[in-house]
Amino acid sequence: MRLNALSLEYFRNYLSARAEFHPGMNIICGDNAQGKTNLLEGISYLAGARSHRARYDRELIMFGIQHGFLTGELECRGRDFTVEVTLNAGQRRILKRNGVKLQSAAELGETLNTVLFCPEDLFLIRAGAVERRRFLDDTIAQLRPKYAEALERYQKIWKSKSFILNHQEERPDLLATLDDFSHQLCQAGAVITHYRAHFIKRLAKTAPAIHREFSGGREALSLAYEPDTAISDPLAPTKVLFAQLLEHQECRREAELAARKCLIGPHRDELRVDIDGRSARQYASQGQTRTAALSLKLAQRDIIFDDREEYPVLLLDDVLSELDPRRQEFVLNHIQGGQVFITCCEEERLAALQEGKVFRVKNGTIEEER
Repeated sequence: MRLNALSLEYFRNYLSARAEFHPGMNIICGDNAQGKTNLLEGISYLAGARSHRARYDRELIMFGIQHGFLTGELECRGRDFTVEVTLNAGQRRILKRNGVKLQSAAELGETLNTVLFCPEDLFLIRAGAVERRRFLDDTIAQLRPKYAEALERYQKIWKSKSFILNHQEERPDLLATLDDFSHQLCQAGAVITHYRAHFIKRLAKTAPAIHREFSGGREALSLAYEPDTAISDPLAPTKVLFAQLLEHQECRREAELAARKCLIGPHRDELRVDIDGRSARQYASQGQTRTAALSLKLAQRDIIFDDREEYPVLLLDDVLSELDPRRQEFVLNHIQGGQVFITCCEEERLAALQEGKVFRVKNGTIEEER
């Protein structure tokens, strides 16, 4: 799959811009704060209507404007697609594919998959579990529409249940619905747990081999799924997971009422990352952290390729400049075979690696240099 062209209107600092890309290497150059990261953010948004930097769509729209527009011309499985996104301040976005309105963002993953690595991804290792859950959610949602649907349903139910627990004194009438919301939460949670367990099983086979080669054989990476709830086997069928989640939920009912919040469920899951048997979050150095995070992202790319039989579009934002020459060489060798976008790189060295295009971004404009 690949992105042939992208048009941006009123998106971040882009008033109106269009670029046509190479199916292989695309090098994005320019000074800081000119729009390079915004360009990659726009590409990534076409894969799942989510931003790695913005919580709300209105943050993506140029200041003082009510609407923003993204149009991507894509090729996937030998077919051409046009994906259109209309961002509306204060209203729900509109997603279209070949002129037909999409019912959910999950459908975008059927035509474009992306893997994004940026400086913030160091938090994938060093920050709390929420960052690692976001990594799982972003990846699995692109591969499994049912997961994306279950995740969206879970988040809505979780918000409703949290409101009931937090406002139980002001609205005691709502407590009559608490058990029903808990039941629905366990149903969606069982689906999420099932997909996470199977994905992490694949990730735990793929990422350590990449990390071993990346670190020159000096370090061993290991991954483990730690569900928040006492589940005997996360790989079990969803019916079994639902029963276990519901049992644990019922045991914690009074504790949730006392705490005024949801105390159990996949929103508290953890992906444990260890290097040489020790917690990477607590003990990894800056270099180890970067190597581990990039290994997870490269493994994500390989897993998507195994599923789709096409490489996802790889977006590397200001990554190579922080790696030593040996690690740079490893990354560049590992990403052959698909479409790649790289920002803030050594332009001359990369341009000589293979055919491609070089673009310069300046104050929200995109100019093709080669």
